Amino acid sequence: MTDKQLIVQVRPDGTVHAETLGMFGNECLDYIIVLENMLEAETTSSSFTDAYAQVAAEQETTAENWDGAR
Repeated sequence: MTDKQLIVQVRPDGTVHAETLGMFGNECLDYIIVLENMLEAETTSSSFTDAYAQVAAEQETTAENWDGAR
């Protein structure tokens, strides 16, 4: 099992870039609110990583297989 990590970079222009590692699906979304509160900032853009897409696809496949088993 991979440790969960939140990597935060404060850039020279004052913008903040954050990336999660070892988190899958919607789990990473909880950290957006935490960072906004800690930094007294607002998210201006975000995107999902391959890990999010991988879990979403696995969940969809599982749901399809479960529905087909009825």
